[in-house]
Amino acid sequence: MSPEVSLKGFVQSLPKTETHLHVEGALPYELLHAWKPESYPVVPLFHQPGHRFASFPEFEETLLGHALPWFTTAERYFEATRVLFAKHVTSNVRYVETSFHLPVTQFIGVPGPEIIAAIKAAAPPGLEVRVFAGMLRSSYEGPLREAIDDLENWDDLSGVDLHGFEIEPTQSWSAPVWSRLRAAGKVTKCHAGEFDGAHRVREAIEALGVRRIQHGVRAVEDPAVMALARDEGVTFDVCPISNVRLKVVPSMELHPLRRLTEAGVRCTLSTDDPLLFDNRVGDEYMAVARANSFTRKELAQLAKNGWEVASVSTALRQHACDEIDRILKATPA
Repeated sequence: MSPEVSLKGFVQSLPKTETHLHVEGALPYELLHAWKPESYPVVPLFHQPGHRFASFPEFEETLLGHALPWFTTAERYFEATRVLFAKHVTSNVRYVETSFHLPVTQFIGVPGPEIIAAIKAAAPPGLEVRVFAGMLRSSYEGPLREAIDDLENWDDLSGVDLHGFEIEPTQSWSAPVWSRLRAAGKVTKCHAGEFDGAHRVREAIEALGVRRIQHGVRAVEDPAVMALARDEGVTFDVCPISNVRLKVVPSMELHPLRRLTEAGVRCTLSTDDPLLFDNRVGDEYMAVARANSFTRKELAQLAKNGWEVASVSTALRQHACDEIDRILKATPA
């Protein structure tokens, strides 16, 4: 057996998590092609391996231009996530945290709880799914305020995420809302350290109080911020392929994941927006193994990191971590 095949088998065997996934950005492209083949070719340009998005606005325009025509009803969320979650099962992903774009509720006139119910109904046996509401830094200024003020009453909502174009300032409403939602038992996340620098990671930790940073890779620009994240027990939900395709980093070989883990920052691996990147969780593990020389022991630790932050029972978390340890022990170095 070749080393490549052996490594793929090892990655496949690990019980994995996905903790940074935008549901609109994870629409299985084959659904679009089957729906309107004249508009969506078999292989779109952005699925070419060498494709890079010139800017975040270009990426966002492409994503919304493909996702919004599809996501028009709660039933469409169910159909998309049913196919998506089946892919997770075949990749041995057993726990998923996914966010839906809260402004979509205004676009299509479907209440958030109905979208959440549709997503959770699509989860197959053996896959734990937690749903988050993602919103922009400006979302509280408009018609979403009433919904945001009611989020703690959405029983099936696991948490919230502040996302969008990071260059935009974090507004004063965010910290008290995030604090209120944590008090109500919701998990709070924030995109930071992707398109802006390490100071935005510090802001997310100190001003917003989050312990889950989406991306966070530019924290390497300031050792003090990496130390802050380590000391506060913050987890970075990292998406290496996304970082390369969006030119956050120049290449996979120069991705800062190793520097983050060596600094003691807990990191997980996820896909971000597979609609545009054509990636799966296993691809992320293989990418950092090939380009960044992550050993099997290190890959196993990345998998365990996902279970350490997962919103699951202590018994399920321990079972998954014990399984990872057994797989590692039985695998040649």
